[in-house]
Amino acid sequence: MMPLLITKGLSRNFGGLRAVDNVDFTLMPGEIRAVIGPNGAGKTTFVSLVSGRIQPSSGMIVFDGADITSQPAYVRVRLGIAYTFQLTSVYANLSVYANVALPAQLTLRHGPSKSAIQAAVMAALERTGLADQAAMPAGQLSYGHQRLLEVAMGLALKPRLLILDEPTQGLADGEIDNFITLVREIAKNATVLLIEHNMPVVMHLADRITVFNAGKILAEGAPEAIRENAAVQEAYLGTAP
Repeated sequence: MMPLLITKGLSRNFGGLRAVDNVDFTLMPGEIRAVIGPNGAGKTTFVSLVSGRIQPSSGMIVFDGADITSQPAYVRVRLGIAYTFQLTSVYANLSVYANVALPAQLTLRHGPSKSAIQAAVMAALERTGLADQAAMPAGQLSYGHQRLLEVAMGLALKPRLLILDEPTQGLADGEIDNFITLVREIAKNATVLLIEHNMPVVMHLADRITVFNAGKILAEGAPEAIRENAAVQEAYLGTAP
């Protein structure tokens, strides 16, 4: 099976700081991959490079066999890369429904009809448990529900790769359980790349884990192998002997 995403020598400098440093990364179709690491490790910069929000200083990004290194973010969205932000980016004055309708229209070709948009929006809201709040202004949602609205906006794009940056931040325990179920459901039809600090969520969800530290990949492997990795424990998990 061909990888869905490959980066080769991917780097990004901000002045004298090298936030992402020569990263070689491979993601297979249908995988749930978690990216973890201490604050400032380069995780969000890395996924911002993949999504096209920022451009690399050097290196290559290949998506489904095509070099997308120089492609802008909107082209990557059309190719099937959707990214939810670390901080909520919903349109607070628009309804929950309207927030999801905006991206939904991008996936409906040939002049999308009102009924087609409505079906796509409500499907995304039902999957994230927000259908009952469709008419509410998005700014009136709790912070945790705004995070779920972002996931719904991502789902409305019908992504092949869904990038989730700190999606459980602000969710209650019961909502986190529902979120884990949701991501497993999403992964039946898409690949998921997940930045997450909640280690129980990571250990429950991830097929593989990539650990960043100081802009580089420190370790990569199955959850149990990462849990037992002494270098990871020292750098991030804080459980080194």
